Amino acid sequence: LRMFDAGVGDGTVLARVLRATHQRFPHMPFYVAGKELSLEDLRLTLEKVPDRIFEHPASVFVFTNMFYSEAPWLTPASPAAAAATVWHEVPLRGASSGEFEQQIAELRPFLEQNWRAAISPRTAMPLYERPVVLVLYREDHRFLLDSTIPRPGQTEANFDLVIASQPYRALSSVNFRAKRIIAPLARALRPGGRLIGIHSHGQDPGMEMIQAIWPGENPFSVSRHELLRAVKYELGSVGRDLNFNAYADNRSIFRYDMEALPNEVTGTIGTSTAFAAWNAAVYVAQIEDDRLTEMTQNGRTLDAARDVLRKYNGLWFLDESYVISRRRD
Repeated sequence: LRMFDAGVGDGTVLARVLRATHQRFPHMPFYVAGKELSLEDLRLTLEKVPDRIFEHPASVFVFTNMFYSEAPWLTPASPAAAAATVWHEVPLRGASSGEFEQQIAELRPFLEQNWRAAISPRTAMPLYERPVVLVLYREDHRFLLDSTIPRPGQTEANFDLVIASQPYRALSSVNFRAKRIIAPLARALRPGGRLIGIHSHGQDPGMEMIQAIWPGENPFSVSRHELLRAVKYELGSVGRDLNFNAYADNRSIFRYDMEALPNEVTGTIGTSTAFAAWNAAVYVAQIEDDRLTEMTQNGRTLDAARDVLRKYNGLWFLDESYVISRRRD
């Protein structure tokens, strides 16, 4: 079973998916690939690997910092970047999550030396300094996993599941999302494979909090319908065997809440709760640091947070989802 997480983040989503997948397929080999540019997020993800690889020993984990158009195939588009790729394979020894954790922790110097990013002077987007591939599996399962373990120059995509949860910035154009991210990921699906895409929808209390400070702010201007139309156009004839499912709002749009005790969001709302709500809202809305610095020096931000918390007895956000699937042969 081949899975790809398009933007691993701190690994929470991937870990939950793997727990559920293990329940359904406890003995099937897993190929789990993830793309992540942030070193800190990669460290947080790697902290979750020991327990997953202990419970499901027939697993191969592959992490890379390559672009979305390269990561599923572990192959940089540039010949120069391909020649400079750092490929690091780590067979984990032992039979306990503690032993695996210790060996993964020993990778820190390697990651600090190689997992680096810079800012493109042309696009101002983060780029890898050199492409890296990190492969992890249990040494005592090497024979079973031999055909699953990727090797330089001998890699494939063909994913059964691609998770594209918040893989693009809110202000990125629909053409950028389609061409650079979603279309390449759709190409990486095998027959019967499915891509689930998730991004912020707005029109929620979190956005109301942001607009109290910046009236008219609307970073979520691209809907799933527009995105899927752009992906279809980008793929052209290559997308003929793909299904594009935007679904109705009652199936696509879902809500998630900020965790808080009932007495924290009613009556007198403490500073820590207001700060937590404000930080969550600006994180989801992806407000730039320079604007944040200017506004956090006055009390308006916490007042806006308290007003919204009182009005709704809490704070929640809306996401919308869509699915792209490849028809079976």
